Amino acid sequence: MIKDNIKKSAIAAIFSTITIGVLTLLTYKTDYGIFLIASFGSSMVLLYGYPESPFAQPKNIFFGHLVASVIGLFFLNFVPLPIYILLPIAVGFGVGAMILFNVTHPPAGGNPIIVIMGSVSLDYIINPIIIGSIIILVFGVVLNRLILKKKYPL
Repeated sequence: MIKDNIKKSAIAAIFSTITIGVLTLLTYKTDYGIFLIASFGSSMVLLYGYPESPFAQPKNIFFGHLVASVIGLFFLNFVPLPIYILLPIAVGFGVGAMILFNVTHPPAGGNPIIVIMGSVSLDYIINPIIIGSIIILVFGVVLNRLILKKKYPL
């Protein structure tokens, strides 16, 4: 049991480092834009620590981040409320929408906060959300399926 936990934690740590490392290099060493957001770090916990979880499946990772971020952008641009009211309402709608559309990905619950506090533009949906999520998923499939020989996605 302890040996399995050590192996699982080491694999999750290594694969998370690789995935976030690539996103970080793309963000800071290229002119292609931002590929990294804080909630992607939390996505690593599910993707590499618990890939069998429904919350770690590709549709949940991709659409969870997308839905929550779009809702954050909607509230940022169309709901004229003070930020201390806007943030909790946007997070609530983001969480509710992920559950409604069956694309729940808990790390994405923080995306409306990131979007609103960062006052991001519509381009944010393309990069880092869509492109960053696709990169994460490619690494997730390659590392889980090809290297660890796990059935991923389920």
